[in-house]
Order: sequence, then C-alpha cells, then structure tokens
Amino acid sequence: MKIYTLFLLIALTTLSKAQTHRFIYEYKFKPDSTSENYRNVNMALDINPKDVKFYHYENIINDSINKRGGRNYNWNGTPAVKRNKNSYQNTNYEMMMDYFSFKTDDKMDWKLGNETKKSGEYTLQKATTDFGGRHWTAWFCKDINIPEGPYKFRGLPGLIFELNDSRNNFIFKLIKSQKLEKTYDTSDFLETFGGKKPLDLKLADMHKIMLQFYNDPMKELREKFDDVPPGTFQVGGKKITSKDQFKHMAKVMQEFIAKNYNPLDLNTAVRYPKTN
Repeated sequence: MKIYTLFLLIALTTLSKAQTHRFIYEYKFKPDSTSENYRNVNMALDINPKDVKFYHYENIINDSINKRGGRNYNWNGTPAVKRNKNSYQNTNYEMMMDYFSFKTDDKMDWKLGNETKKSGEYTLQKATTDFGGRHWTAWFCKDINIPEGPYKFRGLPGLIFELNDSRNNFIFKLIKSQKLEKTYDTSDFLETFGGKKPLDLKLADMHKIMLQFYNDPMKELREKFDDVPPGTFQVGGKKITSKDQFKHMAKVMQEFIAKNYNPLDLNTAVRYPKTN
C-alpha cells in the first residue's frame, strides 16, 4: 500500500485536537550487532492531545484479547516510551527480571539537508543527528506538520517517514496511519503490565539490578533447586538434574545476554563484563 493513500485524509483535513493520530512504523533491528539477521515488527506511535506514546503494535492486539477475558501478556524486547506533547523528556519502560521505568532527557540537534526524495505524492527532506551514541538519518515530510517520529525522535518541521542509524542496525519506515476518535487506553500494558506498575528507578539503579542478574543468572533457580523434584527446571530446553549444571548454564546465559544486547540508545546502555 502506498503511503500517499494512507495520508490523504490527514493532509486534506484540519487535525482535530480531540483526536489521536496513530502512525504505524515497520521496525527492523538487529538483536546481535555482529549478525546480518534482522527482527521485523510493527510499532505504534500514538500522538494524543496531551502526550505521545511509542510501543509495540502487538500490545494493542493482546490488550483486546485480555479485555475479552484472556491472559495474553508478552513483552517483546522492543522500546517503549511516553512523553508529554512537545517535550523531549521521556519515560522509558523496560521488562527484564521485573517491570521498570526510568526518565531521560533526550534533546537532539538536527541538521537539515538539501537532499529530497519522493514517497508516493509526498516530498521527503533529509536530516541528520547524533543521538544515543549513534549517527542517524531521517527523512521527514514538511507537508504533514507534526514534529514527531518513532521512538524518541522528534523536533523536525514535519513527520518522520523513515529513520535509520549509520550502521543500519535499526531501521524505521512509516507504513500506515489511523485517526482514532479518542485516546487509546494503554494503562493495561504500558503504565502497568500484567497488572503490575513499573518500578520507577534511576538509570544507575536499574543498571545495578541488570548487572546483579547477569553476574548470577541462575541464582533464583539454584536457591529453589532442593525444594522441587529433579528435572523440574529447564534452561534452553535442557533439564537440570544436578546443582553442578548451574555453573555451565550460568555461562551459557551470560553469553546469550551479551550477544543479544544491542541497545538502540547507547547512552542508557549497561556495560556487561566480558565472559572468560
């Protein structure tokens, strides 16, 4: 489907302050920066009358199931943020051993380029910025006067259609837009998750918890081992029948965590020690 058909309604009508404008981005990213393999998901950018939210689109589907009596809670390892309208101060949501939130000030300075290209009937202009330890290129549309974009990226004189870092570890592409009559209620999967409010921490405290888990990822299972029948616990599909297995399993888990940790924002990333 061509983008210009998706935006026709937005371009030809006045944007109502009482409505939510939802933009769906295809998000391609590499969990492992040394690999050529991408994960591909859809992300929702909700621009509400008072705030802006960015989260995995699948949460909307799961939320509908849960409201009908289901229990489908699945955190998918993608970024989730919330900010007030026209603000660079974000609340970040993370699921690791627990559900966390932390705040960041994410002001960015854009350099507007003269280069343009077409996307359907729309003309996109190039802009670049250095943010989160990476160099980013954005293509935005001045005809859609919304200074927002995926994740924390905002502040351009138009909506961001495309965005990628210089190493193409992270690629966002706008694929769809919707107008909602009212703000979508995200309280069951963003402001809370699975009925639990996030632990609101400082970034340094969250890093401390992440490192504690990394340094001893088998601690909880090891402490419960004597209280359950042999073979109850499995790691990577392998049954644990002896405490002697925990040391090897911990190393396997550490290697997996480090290999699959490719954070979009390097400035808020934890520094995992190298395993021997």
